[in-house]
Amino acid sequence: MDCVVSLIITISLALHFPGSCSHVYSRSDFPEGFAFGAGTSAYQWEGAAAEDGRKPSVWDTFVHSRNLDNGDVACDGYHKYKEDVQLMVETGLDAFKFSISWSRLIPNGRGPVNPKGLQFYKNFIQELVTHGIEPHATLFHYDLPQALEDDYGGWLNRTIVKDFTAYADVCFREFGNHVKFWTTLNEANIFTIGSYNDGITGPGRCSGNCKSGNSSTEPYIVGHNLLLAHASASRLYRQKYKDMQGGSVALSLYAIGFSPLTTSKDDEIATQRARDFYLGWMLEPLTFGDYPHVMRRTVGSRLPHFSEEESELVKGSSDFIGIIHYLAANVTNTKPYFPGYADFYSDTGITLSYTCNITTSQCAVTPWALEGVLEYIKQSYGNPPVYILENGKSMKGDFQLQEKDTPRIDYLHVYIGAVLNAVRNGSDTRGYFVWSLMDVFELLGGYSPRYGLYYVNFSDSRLTRSPKLSAHWYSAFIKGDTTFRVSQGISQLQSNFSSSSL
Repeated sequence: MDCVVSLIITISLALHFPGSCSHVYSRSDFPEGFAFGAGTSAYQWEGAAAEDGRKPSVWDTFVHSRNLDNGDVACDGYHKYKEDVQLMVETGLDAFKFSISWSRLIPNGRGPVNPKGLQFYKNFIQELVTHGIEPHATLFHYDLPQALEDDYGGWLNRTIVKDFTAYADVCFREFGNHVKFWTTLNEANIFTIGSYNDGITGPGRCSGNCKSGNSSTEPYIVGHNLLLAHASASRLYRQKYKDMQGGSVALSLYAIGFSPLTTSKDDEIATQRARDFYLGWMLEPLTFGDYPHVMRRTVGSRLPHFSEEESELVKGSSDFIGIIHYLAANVTNTKPYFPGYADFYSDTGITLSYTCNITTSQCAVTPWALEGVLEYIKQSYGNPPVYILENGKSMKGDFQLQEKDTPRIDYLHVYIGAVLNAVRNGSDTRGYFVWSLMDVFELLGGYSPRYGLYYVNFSDSRLTRSPKLSAHWYSAFIKGDTTFRVSQGISQLQSNFSSSSL
């Protein structure tokens, strides 16, 4: 980035909210120690799907059985990790979020550790730490070893709690001297809905057009087992490793910004019900030890119960909350509708109007929705520490359009500005991670949606990485140089872009 710094002055952020004046701010306005990072995940970045002892995960099975794009090669991060860490260094990242492939580390899900998989993660983590980048490790990002799915049904079976805890134990023991931030489960709520209610993510179970599944019961069974597995791993860390390693363990959740469609009382009540079902489903047990009352009343016997011991295990088991945010939605109250069976959506009794085309990943820019999520968590759940572990914008188009990605810059500066507003209003938010460091295999869209700060040429066997304008912008912001208004800053970045490189 040195040659870029010599050519440009870093931009600050001009934040535009409806009805408000724009203002300029810089990194220095954030609290000391606030982390700015980026992320990827194992299946989306690593590739090397059949190399060095790795065995299939449910995601390998899911995409191959449906003849979809796959992560067999992805970005080939398994071989190119040193090059990618260098990109992180040049960008100036404080931290990097990644996930560990359970089926690379313990190929059968339980039993022997794969020495080559173990060495890869040790090397990668050491590379991060050596270059001053804080590792944020996720243990599970949609990719359960297929062996466990075949053996006993994976997350549907309580046996998973023991196996996940044993897997976490290996990770804590082997990597915990360097990794201080652990996320057990990535966006546990939406993983559950996508995989066991809708059937659109692995293992692809549902009551509709799926080969097997029960959308009436399985999402709640899986959600319950996820919470117990997280809490068990968290307890293990506190009992065995925390005093020695000094790290923290958390759960991450997908947080939609909900607003009532109208000013009617019914829509206001429905909006709270949406928050309870989508966010409170996991946050209520983590904070108070049980599910929201509205879920108990509506779902009834299909919603599992915590024993007194389990309630105490889950309550307080998350040292911080990881938040993943992309969407806003307007909420309308609807009468319960049961088309032969109940599922998660009919249980909520609401209709959502998204400000986003989920199929194309093209979303409206609604930074106030993220600010609202952070304010809601502050007010409703005791203001826990929060890290925004994913937020970003997808763009399509050719290489030239991808490089000059000013809409992504516009997106990032207003969302980071929304985070700053929330922090100034008392939210204990401590970090912000852009999704994603580079273009990766996207779980719902394959290689078409591109979220990366760096362009990856998937048509080139070398998988060449190239910085987009947003990479220069994010680097300049993180490094906190002199600020000026964003219109001026983007113009100057564009004029210098072709003659500079990170």
